Amino acid sequence: MKNGLANITRDGYPSIPMTASIYKLYEERLQTCFTFQYMKSLPFIEQLRARKELKWIKSIRRKLKRHKLILRQTDKSGVFHIGRLCDYERKAYNYRKTTGAYEVLSQNPLNDIFSSVVNLLNQLRSQKRILERQKQKLIPIQNKTELAYMYFLPKSHKKGTPLRPIINTIHAATTHISKYLDQSLRPLFDRYVRSTTLVDGVDLLNQLDQYIKKGHFKSSTLFITFDITNLYTMLPQEESLEILVEFLRQHHYHRIHGMSIETIIELARLVLQANAFVYGKKFYRQIIGGAMGSPFTLTLANIFMWNWERQTILPKLPSYELYGRYIDDVFFTSNENETTIKEWLDSINQFHPNIKLTYTISQCLPFLDVLLQNQNGTLHTSVYHKPAAEPTLLSYVSDHPRHIFRNVIQTALIRAIRYSSTLEAFNFERRTIRLTLLYNKYPSIYINEQFQQFFLKYLSTTSAILPLIDNEEQYVILRKNLLAQPSIKQILIDKSAATVENIIQDQNIQGYEGTTNEKYNKFRNKLFIHCLHEGRFRDIQRQIHEIHDSFFKNTFYQDIRLIVGHRNNPNIEFELTRKRPSSWLLKNEPQQKKTKI
Repeated sequence: MKNGLANITRDGYPSIPMTASIYKLYEERLQTCFTFQYMKSLPFIEQLRARKELKWIKSIRRKLKRHKLILRQTDKSGVFHIGRLCDYERKAYNYRKTTGAYEVLSQNPLNDIFSSVVNLLNQLRSQKRILERQKQKLIPIQNKTELAYMYFLPKSHKKGTPLRPIINTIHAATTHISKYLDQSLRPLFDRYVRSTTLVDGVDLLNQLDQYIKKGHFKSSTLFITFDITNLYTMLPQEESLEILVEFLRQHHYHRIHGMSIETIIELARLVLQANAFVYGKKFYRQIIGGAMGSPFTLTLANIFMWNWERQTILPKLPSYELYGRYIDDVFFTSNENETTIKEWLDSINQFHPNIKLTYTISQCLPFLDVLLQNQNGTLHTSVYHKPAAEPTLLSYVSDHPRHIFRNVIQTALIRAIRYSSTLEAFNFERRTIRLTLLYNKYPSIYINEQFQQFFLKYLSTTSAILPLIDNEEQYVILRKNLLAQPSIKQILIDKSAATVENIIQDQNIQGYEGTTNEKYNKFRNKLFIHCLHEGRFRDIQRQIHEIHDSFFKNTFYQDIRLIVGHRNNPNIEFELTRKRPSSWLLKNEPQQKKTKI
């Protein structure tokens, strides 16, 4: 609170000294409020539940340790997977050996990486190739910097349960640079490659609708999907940087936020080459590709694939066919015969040694979370559930704010309507949603209330008693209206593309700082604080606002908007899936020996 008000009072508001008595009074009121709420006794049933769950957690930890097992959330589906530690180690070793993307280091490289980052930024600043503001934004803080670490997520939906490598770079020395490059370059990709990008299932269905309206969808139309094997890991580093240069020059961007292309490439090369991490008790450096977990890697992979697809698929695919890519998953339509398509894809598979694809050709297949079927020239769609998917979602008995449970149901129903091309398909998915909610302990009365509120919101003629829709024509109109509304992902992509106007191409310092100040001014009159959410703190946000108003209402500071957010308590994944190595490995500190008492 002190720091927030101190920052705000720099912008024309009267200054409040950090030692002012108002802070002490404010603190005492907050302390009293929190203490009163915290001292409320939990209901007896919740006390029993807490003790029982603590007992379960301890029991699971003991069994995992005793039997040398490992617990991880599965890739994408989010359910838990238990495997033998020796199997994980074997698969991890085979992955490193097969890709050849990692080299073993003899010692902890943290200090060398930190020095390399600081030296490069100082050099760029001394040569006036970056601004002081940019340098301060990119430079790492030494006592908060750690070595990255790797862990694996199991892909339970694939045969043999392969592993996906994730590198946690949150506290890495190059993280600030990686984020900055991503924020600077991603808007350019979002704007100029939007026509061949699929954002989500809603985007796919809207593009298919246009494809049908133009008369290209026939009874012979085939759907083709393929995914790139280990895209992030197999990106050739120098070639990717050369393609990044080509992308920027082709779209006439010679400077971004005052930085030349050469400066951007130097920073990008540092992010790629300084990607070292710890796994087990060994240190590694990635020599091919980038870290899956580093913000810049996704943007670089997208730009690399932009070049790959315009050299391979797009020149051969008729312009009227639908083509779109979602990161490493590709979808397109074709009216050629299956043999011709296979020969074409097999030849594409040989185009680049690092880019290998596995494809599926059919008139009925899933893409993302949509199931597509060509039934004699008529497109039928529905929600796709992977065979390995479990009927799990946020449990109703979990300690989350109430609005989150409403959002779970509303989001599921909106997706069901958008993806289901017929009322029959929607009703099937609606029943699936209901059963899943019941399985996750949502009360039947609560489900009915939320269903009813949903249909009353979108349909004025729906039954006030039955929480459903039974009119096919009414359903078609509702689905059309919901598909016309952009999804959250589409809104974010459009906003990102719109920020291209703020990317200054010349070296005008005032221009860059004007853009920065515009973003800063958006939050200059807002004060953000966060509290851990607990059931007994249900009214704490309102009470904090009342305390704040009692001090600052009818003063110079009444225009400052206080925004009280919440943070959730650590969940079961945090309690059971230990991924983080020992601190001495991440910090490059001497290992402390345990002394026997």
